[in-house]
Amino acid sequence: MAKNKSIPIRPSKLSVYLYIPNIIGYTRVLMNCFAFAICFSNKWIFCALYFISFVCDGIDGWVARKFNQVSTFGAVLDMVTDRISTACLLVILSQVYRPGMVFLSLLALDIGSHWLQMYSTFLLGKASHKDVKDSTNWLFKAYYGNRMFMAYCCVACEVLYISLFLLAQNETEKLMDVLKASITEGSLVSVLVVLSLFGWAIKQLVNIIQMKTAADVCVLHDINKKERP
Repeated sequence: MAKNKSIPIRPSKLSVYLYIPNIIGYTRVLMNCFAFAICFSNKWIFCALYFISFVCDGIDGWVARKFNQVSTFGAVLDMVTDRISTACLLVILSQVYRPGMVFLSLLALDIGSHWLQMYSTFLLGKASHKDVKDSTNWLFKAYYGNRMFMAYCCVACEVLYISLFLLAQNETEKLMDVLKASITEGSLVSVLVVLSLFGWAIKQLVNIIQMKTAADVCVLHDINKKERP
């Protein structure tokens, strides 16, 4: 006699929107909105809220796996929040440092590389943009294959940007002068700048590799499409 198999309950749209990790994501959005609203009037509160939001980026993923609430919407919400938050901070830095184009270029690299990576993931039929097992670049594979290494690079990048914002005393700071002063000074913020530079550099290199790799996928997709009868 065949055993009755339990039919899994189909979740409603509202229940997915109310997944715990997604609620954390909404909280991050609100936290960042408030943080950027007061960024010039209270730098320290801004930095604290921004960094807490960044830490929540790691917590929501753990919660999603812990409670079996992994969702495509949550992954997209997470990435969009990350990219917009970093973009806003880079825009602010471009206004308080000269040359501001340095930070706008970093913004373009960050957005462009991640957008291309997401699109190439879609073309390859992969479930996650972090699936780079078939990549031939060792650094690219190490970055996405080792959570601790990726976390270090991401944290270093955000810490550098926050520290630079704290070090800016006016709207016409010269970036190189501040970096040189950070090396010679012994303040906590200056030390954070120096310690985070290596991880920041690795992340930018990975972004460049990611952009090139993803662009190659798009080009090969076009070539293969033209070869089809």
